[in-house]
Amino acid sequence: MHMKKTLLSAVAGVALMTGATQTFAGGHGEITVAYFLEWPMPFQYAKENGTYDEELGVTVNWVSFDTGTAMSAAMASGDVQIAVSQGVPPFVIAASAGQDLQVLDVAVSYAENDNCVVASILEVDKDSADELAGKKAAVPLGTAAHYGFLKQMEHFGVDIASIEVVDMAPPEGAAALAQGSVDMMCGFGGSLRTAMEYGNVLLTGAEKTELGILVFDVTSAPASFVAENPDLVAKFLAVTAKANAGWNDGSMVEEMIPVIAQDSGMDEQAVRDFMATFTFPSIEEQLSQGWLGGNAATFMQGVAQVFVDSGSIPSVLGSYEGAVNTGPLQAAADM
Repeated sequence: MHMKKTLLSAVAGVALMTGATQTFAGGHGEITVAYFLEWPMPFQYAKENGTYDEELGVTVNWVSFDTGTAMSAAMASGDVQIAVSQGVPPFVIAASAGQDLQVLDVAVSYAENDNCVVASILEVDKDSADELAGKKAAVPLGTAAHYGFLKQMEHFGVDIASIEVVDMAPPEGAAALAQGSVDMMCGFGGSLRTAMEYGNVLLTGAEKTELGILVFDVTSAPASFVAENPDLVAKFLAVTAKANAGWNDGSMVEEMIPVIAQDSGMDEQAVRDFMATFTFPSIEEQLSQGWLGGNAATFMQGVAQVFVDSGSIPSVLGSYEGAVNTGPLQAAADM
């Protein structure tokens, strides 16, 4: 399938570049950080106000990317030192291929933006999920949505073998649900919102998170860069955490929105609507067992296994605990 070829190509590319020399322009007093456009987050307020440059004591060059896989490649080549809001699946792909990347923090949790939707006509909810046996589901194989589907069915005790699973990208799955050609679709983003016009979710984002079914992005960096620049990395995370805190407690929201909107390339109402479905965990929460203190590594192992089972990547690491480095975040907590 096209998806499989794309992921395998990404793995091969990362493997080739993993041997590339990691370079840091520290001698020139600057670093390069990757981020996404049209993905509004509090850190952009600090970005636009020059807070990172001021606190880190270096010039921070920001470069936008279209995919998390491209971020991995840029870090492997040494062109980028830190990536903000890299998706877990592309991080796992790179780590599984041997790229020595590390998760530094939980950039954003968005469990409400990645889910499975059951056709309204079935009138199936979390109390009657066993009725999904024998039904047809559109699922994008080898993605976090696929992992979420498997874990939800496991939670409800529904045998996957009893469901006819069709590999469909989210837009196709939403269209199929609308047309009545599938009974359930799993997906994310705009496609999920479209699908919800024709059905209902089995579990809310909060309910999934409580079960350990996480949907989140991370701040990541090459392990060598982190080892050589621990203070700088900690300061970077501290600036991000302060911006998140200003958003979370509401004190900076109105001041932040126009700045974030301009930097994201979005209008202000779109930013409000988008960010209403986002959660930015505090440092304390991130360091807990539910996140980077344990569950995140287990979650990544599960995501990797889904990729292996779907034939998208060749192998899984024995453990992903080494791919999570909480040292800089713990240091940031004291800044």
